[in-house]
Amino acid sequence: MLVSLNDILPDAANGSSAIPCCNVFGYEEGRAIVAAAETLKRPVILAANKDMVDFMGVEALAKMLLSLAHNSSAKVCVHLDHTYEEEIVYQAIHHGFSSVMFDGSQLPLEENIRRTKQVVQVAHAMGVSVEGEIGSVAYNEGRDHIKSISTVPEEAAAYASESGLDAMAVAVGNVHRLTTPDSVIDYPRLEEIAGLVGDIPLVIHGTTGIKEEDILKLKQTRVSKFNIGTSLRMATGENLRRLMNEEPNKFDKMYFMQKVMPFIQAEAERIIRLLA
Repeated sequence: MLVSLNDILPDAANGSSAIPCCNVFGYEEGRAIVAAAETLKRPVILAANKDMVDFMGVEALAKMLLSLAHNSSAKVCVHLDHTYEEEIVYQAIHHGFSSVMFDGSQLPLEENIRRTKQVVQVAHAMGVSVEGEIGSVAYNEGRDHIKSISTVPEEAAAYASESGLDAMAVAVGNVHRLTTPDSVIDYPRLEEIAGLVGDIPLVIHGTTGIKEEDILKLKQTRVSKFNIGTSLRMATGENLRRLMNEEPNKFDKMYFMQKVMPFIQAEAERIIRLLA
């Protein structure tokens, strides 16, 4: 069942649970993640990140992810992750994504508000939810041009009230693409942000780098969406490597991916249970 962020985040933000947003790097991963959501009868967000958009294109990704959502008994949001160009955001809306993220985190505040507001006007007219980012969540590797800037609570308040967005990603010590839970969460900053932004659900990127006890604490706050990519990629890559080494005479991709999918599903189920 296809849904938007607005169908699933408000209840989570007002309660003590959160929704996982899982980066998808292929059909097999998407199918395993949706199977996890169906097994646990919980919503899930399938996210297409910049790497996949560059590789497959928006239209092909939409067809793949939307087919998984429409055919699922679970609530599935199909979300375009960090995107810096409005043209790509509008392509995603045109091709059926139910949610988009315009990332203006590297822009001056006024420009981020202005451009996010323009995206919101278009997206909302099509029934599509919009996520934005204030402050800047750095990357451990891969995108050196992305700055590390902690979210300023007063700027978060202005962004929330003036842009019209539906969910807001914040930088409170979280880091993208960490393989170990080394992030130190700035709880006083997060509490101040939550107190200033009203009903806007908050989003944490870089979940793999956050300790489980912190995730359990964070989901009790206004944080209602956690983005996960690295731990799922690790489940895929580590098990694929092991299985191929165990059977060096096999070479069929489908053979190995079908063997890997249960490990991806198990990791997705672990994440969903943690956030439930």
